[in-house]
Amino acid sequence: MYSNIPQKIQERYGKDYLSYSSIKYVLQDMAQFDRYMKGEMYKDSDALYFGSLYDMMLLEFDKCMDTYVLITHNEVMDLVSDKTKEAKNPKLTKEYKEIVESIRKNAELDKKIVCSVEDWNTAKEMVARIDSSGLRKYLTGKVQERVEVEIGGVKFMGYLDCLGNGFVTDSKSTRSVTGFRYDVKKFSYHLQAYIYTQATGIDKFYWVAQEKTYPYLPALVECSEDTLWSAELTINDSLRKLNAWFEKELSFDEDYLVYTV
Repeated sequence: MYSNIPQKIQERYGKDYLSYSSIKYVLQDMAQFDRYMKGEMYKDSDALYFGSLYDMMLLEFDKCMDTYVLITHNEVMDLVSDKTKEAKNPKLTKEYKEIVESIRKNAELDKKIVCSVEDWNTAKEMVARIDSSGLRKYLTGKVQERVEVEIGGVKFMGYLDCLGNGFVTDSKSTRSVTGFRYDVKKFSYHLQAYIYTQATGIDKFYWVAQEKTYPYLPALVECSEDTLWSAELTINDSLRKLNAWFEKELSFDEDYLVYTV
């Protein structure tokens, strides 16, 4: 239907597919879509870092020790001078910070990620709560499975967290599991759900959401047919706008939102 789009994104960005992360920007801001497709939108935030640690520990624990390097306070204190050891708060000293930075740089050379003991323990406790809750059965199957599907003549690609027996599950850490219902559309998680159900041919889609603060309350959230239908409409609207944009060859700066409140 939109055969013009694959050609245009290949010409502009050197790729022949879209993702839920890219298509969500189309109805928001075409300039942001352009930046995302050029790789200019990546931000190394604390939330993204912890989310990656949590997902790996939850789904691929064996990879954690090969991916992360833990910095312990005792390890750093063994390396600092007596003067720093005697400081009221050694962590605030220049020497302490320099040693931590040195460990971080060495980890980068080894292509590993530095992780604090606090973050490691938090993620570990969250995973333990998932296991004790009985929700692990919704996270059992093929993990980090690459999938692709054609929607409206456009290829979409992504990596789903868990492809189970008759269901697809995505894990999410969140501030509030009761408020997660609002996060689904706020962060366009429903678009991801629609793409993955289309790619797998499986209608049953779950989120295992979990709060990031103690006692790490988890929730099983099922994606409804209405939510999938809403996602389908949103993706189709995005493709129509994207196609029209490419056909008219408009400047991304000409885009603006129109809505009624």
